[in-house]
Amino acid sequence: MTITARIPSSKPANCSPTARCRTIDLAHYEGAADWLPLKDVPGLRVDGSATSDVPPVLGNEPVGKSKDPEKSGPATFPCTGCGGDLLFKPGAAKMECPYCGAEVDCPAPTGEVLEHDFESQLASLESGATTTVVAEVNCDACGANNQLDANQTSGECAFCGTPFVQQPQTANVLRPQAVLPFAVTREEGLGHFREWIKGLWFAPNKLKQFARDISKLKGLYIPHWTYDSDTTTDYMGQRGEHYYTTEHYTDSEGRSQTRQVRHTHWYPATGRVFVDFDDILIPASDTLPREYVDELEPWDLPQLTPYADEYLSGFQSESYTTDLRAGFALAKEKMAPDIDSKIRWDIGGDEQRILSKTSHYQNITFKYILLPVWISAYRFKDRNFQFLVNARTGEVQGERPYSWIKITLLVIFVLALIGTIVHFANQ
Repeated sequence: MTITARIPSSKPANCSPTARCRTIDLAHYEGAADWLPLKDVPGLRVDGSATSDVPPVLGNEPVGKSKDPEKSGPATFPCTGCGGDLLFKPGAAKMECPYCGAEVDCPAPTGEVLEHDFESQLASLESGATTTVVAEVNCDACGANNQLDANQTSGECAFCGTPFVQQPQTANVLRPQAVLPFAVTREEGLGHFREWIKGLWFAPNKLKQFARDISKLKGLYIPHWTYDSDTTTDYMGQRGEHYYTTEHYTDSEGRSQTRQVRHTHWYPATGRVFVDFDDILIPASDTLPREYVDELEPWDLPQLTPYADEYLSGFQSESYTTDLRAGFALAKEKMAPDIDSKIRWDIGGDEQRILSKTSHYQNITFKYILLPVWISAYRFKDRNFQFLVNARTGEVQGERPYSWIKITLLVIFVLALIGTIVHFANQ
């Protein structure tokens, strides 16, 4: 709906000569028979601002200006009691004031976490889709991009603990669609880490004592893509069918023996298979080792909540560095084993060979989501070791030191055991 505004030629009587006091008094929209007072324009509020389906008309600003200002960085939530910043309370869906203890409920989730069409969203991104502005600092030690709160210029890297003092750079990034809020508290995360340390084989004895002194964990949201896709794959291969023949031979004592020998007949095989994929999860950053991030799965993705700034209050987050196209290339790699398995099932027989395959991807959709982890790096014998805790399930993954003394003793024991068995076998 197009609205044209009319500004009166004369200023109001109570306006000074230099003031900008002109206001819009009439407006015309498509289909209207004549100019109307603002209050009579359908879908337009009396103050001149538009409802959801009509562009706003405000003062002498141009008609059609967007009513949603560009978001500019993390929001803060002042406590109504003491003025301190409210922080998200893991596991409670509440925000809590760390100063006076006041609690406020997080907004109830509204709407659904919808999939977006892959190709159309790519085109939209490339032509300048709506983005959010974040402030980031690049860590000189590990290269991570840390998102900062408003006006923050110093702190510690959430990934390696290195202090930084520098002016952040702003970046336009895609706004997350959904988030899994923190459910595991910091104290619970430390408990899971210490249990993990206790269960490590071949860890130095001092490590378990050292783990009791670790008390620093940082809450971090890691960016992820999820992809859905229907796939159609044409393949060429071979089906192997086993058959057996009887072979005669002479054993070491000169006696004649027979045995069954397996052979394989190979036949050409071609066909087409269909495999559908749902929520292929891809980390959207390489700051943390992918093998550790992947091992934090599974995540309870059905519990995803539509994104709200409140969930990030008190935590850090990282923007994606793996873009939408690069993420889908990684998703294809994750899909490949399931496609190969379906091809082998389709070929049948006792063995299968896949000589070539061509996959087509249809109905591709994606979500951009944030997943919560507790992260820390500890130093043991002049080396840094990083570990992650899934802040939904308590799963722990990370780097760990080894005791080469324990490993050497085990090797010696195994060799001695094998030698003993061989000795008695030859008696």
